[in-house]
Formats: sequence, C-alpha cells, structure tokens
Amino acid sequence: MIPLNYYLLLSAFLFACGVIGFLSKRNIITIFMSIELMLNGINLSFVAFATHLRTLDGHIFVFFVMVVAAAEAAVGLAIIIAVYRTRETLNVDRVNLLKL
Repeated sequence: MIPLNYYLLLSAFLFACGVIGFLSKRNIITIFMSIELMLNGINLSFVAFATHLRTLDGHIFVFFVMVVAAAEAAVGLAIIIAVYRTRETLNVDRVNLLKL
C-alpha cells in the first residue's frame, strides 16, 4: 500500500512543473500543455483523496475536470490553429490580435 503523501507529492510536483512551464515558456502550444499538466496534477490529488477516504466524490470531480479539459483542448487547439494561420507564429510575444 502506497501512502497518501507520495501521491500528493507527485501531484504537487506535476502542478509545479505546469506552473513553471506556464510562466516561463513563450510558445502557445507549450503553455497549453502546461495547463493540461496542472489539470493532471489536480486530478491525481482528487483520486488519491477519494481512494484514501473510500468515497466516489473525487472520481466524480475527476470526470468533470476531464470533460472540461477535453472541451478546452478542442476549442483551444482550434483557436491556436486560427492564430497560427493569421499571424504565422505561435510566440506569445509576437501575437497581437488588435493589429492586422
């Protein structure tokens, strides 16, 4: 049996990696992947607590987070493709949607 602390440390590590990637990278795709990494860290902690407490509440939250993440991935990737087609770059500093 693996202790709850190990799962929570891994979850915190995943979330921290996502935050660092979100704050330090300039590529839209990398930022998008960092957000997904943060969501996976949160999901791991939900599942760990649900398993530790022997309830289904955490698993239900994970299901909803996964549905929202899937919708975000579909809409986000469509927006990223549209931005790339109009601006021909994925660098956040060079993408300015107010200028033509």
